[in-house]
Amino acid sequence: MTNNHDTRDAVVDAAIELAESSSWEAVRLFDVAVKMKISLNDMRFHFREKEELVDAWFDRADSAMLKLSENADFLALPHQERLNDLIMVWLDALSVHRNVTRQMIGAKLEPGHVHIQIPAIMRVSRTVQWVREAAQRDATCVRRALEETALTTIYLATFVCWMNDASNDSQNTREFLRHKLQLAETLDRAVYGSQQESAGSSPSHVETEVIKPNR
Repeated sequence: MTNNHDTRDAVVDAAIELAESSSWEAVRLFDVAVKMKISLNDMRFHFREKEELVDAWFDRADSAMLKLSENADFLALPHQERLNDLIMVWLDALSVHRNVTRQMIGAKLEPGHVHIQIPAIMRVSRTVQWVREAAQRDATCVRRALEETALTTIYLATFVCWMNDASNDSQNTREFLRHKLQLAETLDRAVYGSQQESAGSSPSHVETEVIKPNR
């Protein structure tokens, strides 16, 4: 069994399928190995522990989000819409297994699981940084720090809302996210003035002034 992306995806799919029929808590690596018809040593070659399956599941959402940013029309959107679309695509990538995703998060929050909670915090930070990169946010220094803090708060609050959202097409989550992003933009403008220029704007979208020599 080779170590490749397709095999890793198949292992994650198998684990989630088992979780759907029981629960994420009940899934064990030996169960996944049996379902995949591989040995535990083969399993270890791809995933050293169960938590790495969770990371791989969320990696799929990161990947879907970054693929959106490759769309030629994406950078023509205002910054707020970019952030909105990126976060919703991230969540939509997980929506087919929302209940299992909720169970994964619940397992991380159990008392005594500090060894997986600290990496989870780093995971959140990493995803937020990818959101900023995909949206081409280019704030620096204090403004960057404030923006990261605000975006992390919005991302986490939206994730919590989404996990418990039973509305059609997660409409409640979409409205929640738009409201929070609008509030953040309003506060940003109040502190710093006009919105940042789009980092992805092409010369055709940016007005330039031609300075003519005095005659």
